[in-house]
Amino acid sequence: MKVCTDACLFGAWVSYKAAVSSASQVLDLGTGTGLLSLMYAQKNSTTQIDAIEIDTSAATQANENFKSSPWKERLQIIQADATCYEYTHTYDLILSNPPFFENDLKSKKADRNLALHSEALNLEDLLSIISRQINPAGKFAILLPWHRSAFFENLCRSKGFFPADKLSVRQTPRHPFFRSMLLFSTERASVQESEIIIQNSPGIYSSEFTHLLKDYYLAF
Repeated sequence: MKVCTDACLFGAWVSYKAAVSSASQVLDLGTGTGLLSLMYAQKNSTTQIDAIEIDTSAATQANENFKSSPWKERLQIIQADATCYEYTHTYDLILSNPPFFENDLKSKKADRNLALHSEALNLEDLLSIISRQINPAGKFAILLPWHRSAFFENLCRSKGFFPADKLSVRQTPRHPFFRSMLLFSTERASVQESEIIIQNSPGIYSSEFTHLLKDYYLAF
């Protein structure tokens, strides 16, 4: 699967946010080829990360990427269905860039459908896994289409999870919001809300975007 700008932004954002929380055990649900796990491992030097992926070819690629990285000792790929896998422990932080194009036109390729649509893992399934596998004081972060975030926030509240941080994303100042990056906790607290613009104009990245991605993008 291609590396998308919004996925990179999410990986940088959640790694920055989680760096202050000292999570020692992290679960990456639906890792694809391992992007989020690799970005998190780069920023958080003591964390052990389990990355689970149902698609065999994507999991194989993630494993190759992990083994080629400087953080291979702290990264483990699990090729399995996240909804029925028997996890051996719980986690301080769970992160996910889930399949979310539930009502959009589907690709003819089955593997791409798994990556982009909720055939293998919908939001309800995702939250059920999180509820079972998160530590009592743990947190989880998710990347969603902006128009799905209100639905998911209400779903989370019904399960005892509350938004702690929310970043709304625009492509340019002229575009509407298209992604939400959400960090949830089991504790009620005031929500830190902010927004970010990826590009101020075509080819010109915003200073906020550059700040988050400078340790990952060679162009910065």
